[in-house]
Amino acid sequence: MYAVIEIGKKQFKVEQGSILYVESLGISEGDNVDSIKTLAVNDGRSITFGKPYLDIKIHAKVLKVGKSKKIVVFKYKPKSNYKRKFGHRQVYNKVEITSIGQ
Repeated sequence: MYAVIEIGKKQFKVEQGSILYVESLGISEGDNVDSIKTLAVNDGRSITFGKPYLDIKIHAKVLKVGKSKKIVVFKYKPKSNYKRKFGHRQVYNKVEITSIGQ
């Protein structure tokens, strides 16, 4: 059994026990995620699609809150003595899908 879900404006194909890295949801470590929208579910026999969402509950737990590797952004314009360097670290949540539709 698998489902297609939407978390934080991105879509994922998940099964029970799947681990996802999603953008920050503002939820602390160890909490459950309630803002999961189900788009489609395959139970092995048939596929059910929502219009636009289904009423099937997906239960997930936040395993870790962290930051990804630093991305260095460097702006440069030749012949005008303009240089600018800064970095960015995206905050993410590591989420585990505990159950689908139960």
